[in-house]
Amino acid sequence: MKKPRLIVFDIAGTTVSDPGHVAKSFMDAFSEAGFSVSFEDAQQVMGYKKTDAVRMLLRRQGGDYLNDELIGNIHHSFNDRMVRYYQKAPDLQPFDDTEPVFEWLHANGIRVALNTGFISNITEVILERLQWETGKTIDAVVSSDEVVNGRPAPDMIFRLMKDLEIPDAGTVVKVGDTESDVEEGRQAGCGLVIGVTTGAYTREALEKYNPDFIIDRLLVLQEILNPDL
Repeated sequence: MKKPRLIVFDIAGTTVSDPGHVAKSFMDAFSEAGFSVSFEDAQQVMGYKKTDAVRMLLRRQGGDYLNDELIGNIHHSFNDRMVRYYQKAPDLQPFDDTEPVFEWLHANGIRVALNTGFISNITEVILERLQWETGKTIDAVVSSDEVVNGRPAPDMIFRLMKDLEIPDAGTVVKVGDTESDVEEGRQAGCGLVIGVTTGAYTREALEKYNPDFIIDRLLVLQEILNPDL
């Protein structure tokens, strides 16, 4: 690829550990509304804009459940659960490699950005708890409610490129743990699209979507990107 100028990372499951709590919050929000959702089904929609994920899971219920009020209620319940969890969770932490990789990228003149299927209020709680400051730890962040279309549409990546004045998607690397991350990177025309096995999808599940690389830890990015620096 061209010399990388920007790496766009997902948050939960990619840079920040998620011991299954996002999927569990989906399950609980659906249960509150009278529906049963399996952990496996919830994991499959990780990475998507959460209103889209709710809609996808409702379709699997069968019947005529797709109305805006129900989607909104389940989404609101999910968001409340996630905010409460991230405000107090003792196990909220980045993966061991995350911050060292951010520092290595900055030392090599590469910008670091985050994007996520969460809405802004959840993202803000995570960043505050981890003390990740925009302009220091990261260069930019965008949440799914700040663009028209969430993943797999490329809107969030294009927003970050605009904010950071990166005109060429061929110099952008997308890193994430789900199908929607891989598809987002492809739709944006990123120079590299990399899947990680630390989140919702196994290596075998990621292989179906043909990312350029599948890695088991973020530190491997140094080996992948070093020849292009």
